[in-house]
Amino acid sequence: MSTLFHDDGVARHDQAGVGSVRRRVLIIVENLPVPFDARVWSEASTLARHGYEVSVICPKGPGATASFEIIEGIAVYRHWLPGEGRGVLGYLAEYSAALFWEFVLSLKILTTRGFDVVHACNPPDLIFVVGAFHKFLFGKSFIFDHHDISPELYEAKFGRRGLLWQVMVLLERITFALSDVSIATNQSYRTIAIERGRMNPDHVFVVRSAPNLSRVRSFPPDPAWKRGRKFLVGYVGVIARQEGIDLLLESIRHIRRIRNRDDVQFVIVGGGRELEELKKLAMAFELDELVTFTGRVDDATLFTILSTADVCVNPDRPSSMNDKSTMHKIMEYMALGKPIVQFDLTEGRFSAGEASLYVQNADTAEFGDKILELVDDPVRRDAMGAFGQKRIYDELAWHHESTKLLGAYEKVFKLKEKCG
Repeated sequence: MSTLFHDDGVARHDQAGVGSVRRRVLIIVENLPVPFDARVWSEASTLARHGYEVSVICPKGPGATASFEIIEGIAVYRHWLPGEGRGVLGYLAEYSAALFWEFVLSLKILTTRGFDVVHACNPPDLIFVVGAFHKFLFGKSFIFDHHDISPELYEAKFGRRGLLWQVMVLLERITFALSDVSIATNQSYRTIAIERGRMNPDHVFVVRSAPNLSRVRSFPPDPAWKRGRKFLVGYVGVIARQEGIDLLLESIRHIRRIRNRDDVQFVIVGGGRELEELKKLAMAFELDELVTFTGRVDDATLFTILSTADVCVNPDRPSSMNDKSTMHKIMEYMALGKPIVQFDLTEGRFSAGEASLYVQNADTAEFGDKILELVDDPVRRDAMGAFGQKRIYDELAWHHESTKLLGAYEKVFKLKEKCG
């Protein structure tokens, strides 16, 4: 399919202002720089296209080092962060620096461009501190955009609960209590907002992390990525423990040693704190010539790799967090018409349906076998890919979700008018 969708498919009306008053939004995100955070950029772009004046605070990162720039009418303010935290002290340094700069830049934006709403994207669940300051002193509204369930994320990273886990639950509860509206990425997150966050169900909107089809598109395949092998398997995502890349490497070792297959090349796209350790693990498994680690790449390179792939994988380690989370990479695979292999998780199965094969209980041998099932069956690959692509275009692409985002903002401003 070559059709490109834009948010302009949604009927425009004067929702960005009453009379000559413009609605102004400040989005704060710490996880990734903008515009590389696909969800945040889709949200910001949608609001800007519908007449909102949008400012974004985010960290600097590779390819996004300017302290300030305007992209497609969106003012982007970036701040320095220390290296990714390891352990309690590392995370404390990272989050403290981010909170300091978010507070400073929010004051700068308040006195220059101004804003009516603070839109906070977690993790971490600390941005409510900035939101509370502006809400209680200046009457600004607060939206919580719930990207990750932080208590479950902590448990997935460290394999335990304890005092810090209880702190995460408390911070989450405070964030929900402060929120005029919260945005959930799926029904599982909506349930958490209502039950654990005690939010009014009418104030919780599901806006899925969905591919923007003006960005996610097929490129001509580049056989160079196969390195002379017959098949290519692709992965894109953050390189961290909960993403299960170590499980994928164990599956590749099974494919090579037990199944005696040497005709499948793997490309792992993405950056993260575990990248160097996983490269060493691949070498220890004697897989370095079968696995290419690219680090973070630009969109053209990313979508060329995925367009070349015969199969795409999602080895997210089974956990409470991953079971309840919608993974953006699955949506991108489906948008490109790629069949998927993944562990059997609730939201992953909801998203992909018949576009994926599912593996139980983190069984890495079965994961490898499922990959080989697909590379050896082109007819099945094509049918699964077509199912996934149709599901994205008909139901799950961003142009379907953008109307829900605009509905959440309409609710915020109605509440604001009622209060004031």
